[in-house]
Amino acid sequence: MIDAAAHFRAKLAVETDPADTYAAQRAGEAFVLVDTRSRAAWDQGHAEGAVHLPTREIAERAVSEIPAGTAVVVYCWSPGCNGGDKAALAFAELGYPVKLMIGGFEYWKREGYPVATAHGVSAGPVDPLTGVAG
Repeated sequence: MIDAAAHFRAKLAVETDPADTYAAQRAGEAFVLVDTRSRAAWDQGHAEGAVHLPTREIAERAVSEIPAGTAVVVYCWSPGCNGGDKAALAFAELGYPVKLMIGGFEYWKREGYPVATAHGVSAGPVDPLTGVAG
């Protein structure tokens, strides 16, 4: 029989969501939020406070840009892609404590959290199907 409690405890140790990530940012928790998407996607908008480090560049750049041992939260576009999982694996293989922000940038934006572009920071309306931004 599967130990459901152990399964979900382990899952929560390596996953977070936009609401918890935003709350951790506001609380001043120490972690680096990493957008792992392409430059074009980053330029269209990204979570405020994120750094840009595409998945394919993590192995070569992470160690020089993010101090060893720093907690990392990664995201990609949406729950419909596994780019965030690939990025989380790359950070884990380098020894970083890492979590995947489930829902990705799509849900960050849908939940009304701050989105940064070259034109500044804004927050759009909250999608009523996703909850209330806090």
